[in-house]
Amino acid sequence: MKLKIEREEIQSALQRIQGVVEKKTTMPILCHFLLKADKTASIVATDLDIVIKGTFKADVIEKGSLCIPARKLFEIAKEVEDDILLESQENNWIKVSSGKSTFKLMGLPEEEYPALPEISRIDVLNMNSDVLKTMIEKTIYATGDNDPRYTLNGILLHFIPKKKVVELRFVGTDGHRLSLITKEIEGNLSEEKKLILPKKSAVELIKLLEEKVTSIEVGLDKNHVYFTIEDVALTSRLIEGTYPNYEQVIPQGNEKKATIDRHGFLRALKRTSIMSREGTNAVRLDIETNRLILISINPDIGEAREEMDIQYKGESISTGFNARYLMDILRSVDGDSIRMDLQDPLSPAILREVEGKDYTCVIMPMRI
Repeated sequence: MKLKIEREEIQSALQRIQGVVEKKTTMPILCHFLLKADKTASIVATDLDIVIKGTFKADVIEKGSLCIPARKLFEIAKEVEDDILLESQENNWIKVSSGKSTFKLMGLPEEEYPALPEISRIDVLNMNSDVLKTMIEKTIYATGDNDPRYTLNGILLHFIPKKKVVELRFVGTDGHRLSLITKEIEGNLSEEKKLILPKKSAVELIKLLEEKVTSIEVGLDKNHVYFTIEDVALTSRLIEGTYPNYEQVIPQGNEKKATIDRHGFLRALKRTSIMSREGTNAVRLDIETNRLILISINPDIGEAREEMDIQYKGESISTGFNARYLMDILRSVDGDSIRMDLQDPLSPAILREVEGKDYTCVIMPMRI
């Protein structure tokens, strides 16, 4: 195998796979990517749950294939100043040349690379890449991190077929908060589907969507979902299990409605939470007619208190929340104002964008 590649081209290709190749693993092959040089050059990287395949421009001089250490070649590509020449040698070594620099890396034969999952394209949809990116970003923050309730460690993708369109709902929850965003996309589905996309897969997908793309093909399978973005494809294993009934979590009777300046609320929470207890980040909210009072008390340090004007008419209510969870929501919503719907001090609160109806956030209260 022998091929010449522009430095920026291979840098870009290797950058895409850095989050997938394993840094520390009992399977050394997972630290490698598979490079194939035929009529075109292509790379494959996997951690056994996620697969990223891509092609890139190269001058293929001799055909061949080899598994190459992903991190080291990426570091080389970042530091050299000229185009790169890759030449496979005996015993799976690969020579890397650029200008007056030469490197030799120990590779592994293609035969050792893990078998990739076979995907049957049961249903295929096309989405606007900006819409998909937005839906992930507005739900991923609420998903669990290594939660023993493993289904919470991912985003629920709920596909509901309707006439000429598919209603798509993305849901994230860790049991303390929930975010739900709904969009309609063109297409047809054979049946309603609920798939749980792992958080790591969602993170890697966002990275791909940050590149200049306009549309993406989404393929749905029983155990996998794949996303094709121009010449790059990401395939992810789904989390098995039953996702909680998210519709039951969203309260229906919250009659106390306050409209709050989003930016001012966020700044006030940042200041007030400085004095909150570490671990709980608890902040009390006293909501009165056209006034919000934020209070945090830490017996070992002191306390903080701040007032701000809001739009609210109704019975006063005092409740507490994790300030970090509230700030996550305020960063994820759009617009200058947010509406907060409450019922009583121990009931979940709903936060929504004032102008939009497709994004809903729920947060559980804390006893203060």
